[in-house]
Amino acid sequence: MSIVTFEKPVPKVAEPDWYYKITELKESCDEHRRHAFVLGNESRRLRNDTDVTTYWGTHRTNSKIFDRRIEITRWKNLIELGYKNLQKEIKNLKIEKEKTEKFIEFLNLNFTVTNHCLSIRDERGGADLCHDIASIELKNEQHTLEKLKNLLVGICQIAWEKINKLEELEINVAEDLDKKNNTINIDSELLEMTKDSNNISLKPDPLRVTKDFNTYEKWLQQCINMKQTIENELINSTKLRETLFVPQNKTINDLLAQNDKVNYGLRRRIYDTERIKNELEWQKWNMLTDKDKFLKEIEKLENALYRKLNPKMLVETRCEERLYRAGVEMCLDKTTIGLHKEQFDLDNTIKMLNDKLNKTKALHNILIEQINILDEQLKNKTHALDVDQKCLQYRVQLNGRSCS
Repeated sequence: MSIVTFEKPVPKVAEPDWYYKITELKESCDEHRRHAFVLGNESRRLRNDTDVTTYWGTHRTNSKIFDRRIEITRWKNLIELGYKNLQKEIKNLKIEKEKTEKFIEFLNLNFTVTNHCLSIRDERGGADLCHDIASIELKNEQHTLEKLKNLLVGICQIAWEKINKLEELEINVAEDLDKKNNTINIDSELLEMTKDSNNISLKPDPLRVTKDFNTYEKWLQQCINMKQTIENELINSTKLRETLFVPQNKTINDLLAQNDKVNYGLRRRIYDTERIKNELEWQKWNMLTDKDKFLKEIEKLENALYRKLNPKMLVETRCEERLYRAGVEMCLDKTTIGLHKEQFDLDNTIKMLNDKLNKTKALHNILIEQINILDEQLKNKTHALDVDQKCLQYRVQLNGRSCS
């Protein structure tokens, strides 16, 4: 009986293929070994290069931090010197401001009188509220007062503003010095750090750039601007302290001269207003006379128009009655033509009378309106006269007043 054998139902590899696969595997191993040798050499070279690069990178960074600390320290010393001078200037300016404030009180009455005159003259109405000679001189007086006040109160106000500005600058400089000291401390701590320090660690995003990052050029320009600002403010403050002496030696002669000009302007304005008021009163009298004449003329025109009513009714009635003629008698004879002409003439006459009456009434209304305007103008002129006379009387207290 035969022996039956069973084989796996898969294809068999031929012997030449088997030798080829073995050879291919050997060559693959040799290739990987060569790559491993090359990669090992490259890894050692890279480790050596990175160690050297890291060392010198840290060294260069330390040098830059050291140089940066020296640069910030130099700028801090310059700004700190300006800060001390700034504090000294603020103290001196406050002393000069206090000396100047005692020269202010003597101008109060002048300002009170001038402003009161300007205020009550603003009560004028209509065309009288104008820039006349008195207003111009009052404005000039106010300008003169302002010049003296700028030498006293104004310069004192400027000094006060300058002190505030210097104090604000002092705060900004102190804040800048604090920031620079903080930066110097940070850089000093960084220089003390090494790769073996205990207070170093990995950070989530050390290369992030915040919104308040500035460029070096901008930082340098800010330092230059800060130093220049301190120097400019010190120079301006010194000049301001020098000008504080000027108001103490000013006299009141300009005010007295301007007071005479204002009084003359008020008297001139009173004279002109009275003259114009008299002219307006004369014009009003004439307008009233013309108004009365026109009123009578209107009555006459109305009567004349009324007198045309009966003749019109007569001619229209005649025309109507002649329409009742019969037969051949209904013809366009001379009588009919005459009645039509009379009708046309009456209508034309009535129209002319109506037109003239309307024009006369319109002109009469214009005269009444003009009289009302004159009344308003006279009222304004009378009020303006009262105002200017009050101003003139109110300004008597300035006569002979001196700075002492």
